[in-house]
Amino acid sequence: MNEREAELDRRFRDAVVAATPGPRHVGTGPLRPDSPYTGSTVLALFEAQATSRHLDLAARRLTAAGRGYYSIGSSGHEGNVVLAAATRPTDPALLHYRSGAFFVRRCGQVPGLDPIRDVLLGVVAAIEDPISGGRHKVFGSHPAAVIPQTSTIASHLPRAVGLGFALDRAARLGRQTEWPADAIVLCTFGDASANHSTATGAINSAVHTAYQKVPMPVLFVCEDNGIGISVPTPPDWIAHAYGSRPGLRYFDADGSDLLEALTVAAEAAAWVREHRAPAFLRLRTVRLLGHAGSDVESAYRRATDITGEMGRDPVAATARLLVTAGVATPEEVLAHYDAIGAQVAETAEKVSGAAKLDSAAAVTAPLAPHHPDRVRADATRSAANPGAHEQVPMTLAQSVNHTLGELLERDGDLLVFGEDVGRKGGVYGVTKGLQKTFGRRRVFDTLLDEQSLLGTALGAGLAGFVPIPEIQYLAYVHNAIDQIRGEAATLQFFSGGRYRNPMVVRIAGFAYQKGFGGHFHNDNSVAALRDIPGVVVAAPARADDAAALLRTCVSAARVDGRVCVFLEPIALYHTRDLYAPGDDGWLAAPDGDTVDIGRARVYGDGGDLTIVSFANGVPMSLRAARRLADRGIDARVVDLRWLAPLPVDDLLHHARATGRVLIADETRRSGGVSESITAALLDAGFDGPITRVTSADSFVPLGPATATVLLDDPTIEAAAGKLLAEGDHTP
Repeated sequence: MNEREAELDRRFRDAVVAATPGPRHVGTGPLRPDSPYTGSTVLALFEAQATSRHLDLAARRLTAAGRGYYSIGSSGHEGNVVLAAATRPTDPALLHYRSGAFFVRRCGQVPGLDPIRDVLLGVVAAIEDPISGGRHKVFGSHPAAVIPQTSTIASHLPRAVGLGFALDRAARLGRQTEWPADAIVLCTFGDASANHSTATGAINSAVHTAYQKVPMPVLFVCEDNGIGISVPTPPDWIAHAYGSRPGLRYFDADGSDLLEALTVAAEAAAWVREHRAPAFLRLRTVRLLGHAGSDVESAYRRATDITGEMGRDPVAATARLLVTAGVATPEEVLAHYDAIGAQVAETAEKVSGAAKLDSAAAVTAPLAPHHPDRVRADATRSAANPGAHEQVPMTLAQSVNHTLGELLERDGDLLVFGEDVGRKGGVYGVTKGLQKTFGRRRVFDTLLDEQSLLGTALGAGLAGFVPIPEIQYLAYVHNAIDQIRGEAATLQFFSGGRYRNPMVVRIAGFAYQKGFGGHFHNDNSVAALRDIPGVVVAAPARADDAAALLRTCVSAARVDGRVCVFLEPIALYHTRDLYAPGDDGWLAAPDGDTVDIGRARVYGDGGDLTIVSFANGVPMSLRAARRLADRGIDARVVDLRWLAPLPVDDLLHHARATGRVLIADETRRSGGVSESITAALLDAGFDGPITRVTSADSFVPLGPATATVLLDDPTIEAAAGKLLAEGDHTP
């Protein structure tokens, strides 16, 4: 033990020895006349607290010895064990990283689980870790209904709210979830995280939803230790911020007083279960042993503050309670504590040499499950209405609307929601009429908060739905990108595929709107989305592809649990013409086809040049190709359709077919899609000439100035001519 650990252990033992034993107590009887809790109950909770403490110490020892990789502990927070007593093992729990005692006790309530081994396997990043498979140390267990979270900035709170909403929505729609109909959602987090916009937005969303008489059975628990790494939380700030908010029932308990905390936690959980409304429990805790094993608290805290908090050690407080209530003698408590420590130490030694992940393939296996045959079979299932696949030409917007209606009619697990998607039918009318046809329970508006909107999708996916949330504009997703990156995309990674986040996020994006714009409504930056491992990014350009790609994304979400982003080009929503006004050349019939993820589309079979593009760039490239044909240049146009993963095989095939590639990329030159296309061709050994034309490294301005920074037809045509001319003069 280091000095701090030894001091904490000494103080614990001194407190137990100094406790005055009470009359011998029968374990099955009430501990006190005014309390419903028995000596046996308190002893079981003490065991979980002591186990959590010894797990912290073992993790620090393993890390110091170079055999462990995680030492953020729960010491001082062991009062959260009362939450396991107050809730049921069938209540889904999304935990703070200091909720160790809760995790130990919750797992102890489920036959066959071994929380000691499971936690330590996570600490040593072992393949045998039953939740993440050695990818990260998280509290998680599918049998114990603990959904793995990193919870560093309360990023899991929107998901908790979404799950609370989805539990009720599933019941009202007659759909089964893996949780009982009266389940509540438990969500724990720290006092510093309570100030993050993610937390405040999620709690606001819960209150806002309940205000509209929509059930929201979520118990928010702030484990308030008064400090965030090194920054103090003002005393009673949590009570000031959340204690008197209308629509949010507030509870407060001392986490170092087991009986008080048990009583208050049970009251809070029962209130949420009965009223199906949100509540907030402030559980006052202390942080012992610093933020993590590498933390030097003396650099920012006074020694008297550090040692003073040891006097509020919840494990010592429960041990004293056992002695003074006559449940056990001091000697029996210490012997029990040491026996738990020996068991933890023995297990730590056994798992310390456990096998680790040793290949990129093993690490990334849960990220992007891919069963194209099963996805294709699901996507091509017969519609509920045999005439659903209309063989009539449509615009892209009409096609998305029609396909959503077709899928909603066929599949009872779909939910379509977002800002203005219901009554109004979306800013561009893409969801018009869907709410009227399928009802408010399946097509509905959300409040104007992208984090909460995506959180609704995160929770709905856990409850067995295939959610299709809409983000109004591409620029708006960036303030909530962590809900896709840090929550949706990581869940299969952290759970080894045991939990999934199926969803299809529809986003109106790209530029070229006429008469309405500026950079918030014309955003051509997709780098943040393409950078997220495992996420599928689709970008349809035409009505038939929009329908086919949307069907594929929905089925990939359902079959493989994939997180799909569906980027809809705003400027092409209502486009009818391609080459000349009135030609209706950009209309197409959504005929029921599907498109495998990562397969491109080619227009023409020209042998002189391959133009690679996507979204708005496709019709621009086709117009440029026609003008090139008038000059005797025969070009083919490849529509990528998928921006992640890129259709590398198709891309390489058509590049080799002509020997020359021009990339027409409407995104920015730096961080745009064309950089990855170029790299993919070079990595595959393509040695022909490659050039690219892009939009400028600029935000999109308002009005006519947009033409100065965005890619256009003449630029594509000029670049093609230059590329071919340079090839003709190559020695």
